[in-house]
Amino acid sequence: MGACGPLSFVEMIDMGNHFGLSCGKGEDRMGGYRLHGRLGFRVSRLARLMQARHEAALPAGLTRLGAAVLGGVGEEGVVTPSDLAAYVGITRPAMSRLLRGLEAKGYVARAAAGGEDGRQTAVALTPRGVAVLAEARRAGDALQAHFAAKLTPEELSALTRALARLAEGEPDPTDF
Repeated sequence: MGACGPLSFVEMIDMGNHFGLSCGKGEDRMGGYRLHGRLGFRVSRLARLMQARHEAALPAGLTRLGAAVLGGVGEEGVVTPSDLAAYVGITRPAMSRLLRGLEAKGYVARAAAGGEDGRQTAVALTPRGVAVLAEARRAGDALQAHFAAKLTPEELSALTRALARLAEGEPDPTDF
């Protein structure tokens, strides 16, 4: 118990890091270095682990960013390249490259959407894109379930809130 009651999830992680405790298989090699107890290292490492697991489960040739774009278009109604860039968290030029690749694979199609100057485009899923999105959704749901199962619902909620709080007020590197 902490000074004011039960330890929070973040306090437990902090204590484990402070005392060099491992978090399970694969973490045993990381106990002795200060770097490995740093928040940025842990978050970056987890992101890499999740990305590798996710991309291994996605249909061949589809990246997690490509899957996110398909989900944005097909499930969230995000259809302009600028809005998709903000949705995924990448720059507009990077989104243009990503959309070209998804078009080349036959997953999306772009069409003129008008706009004030007539240059705005809208992105839509093709029938092939709809099928690939269903596969990608299953892979994404399995990834979420895999990592969520390692935590209690309370820990998962606390972690999600803590990560959101850490990002609050930080400049978005995709805004320019």
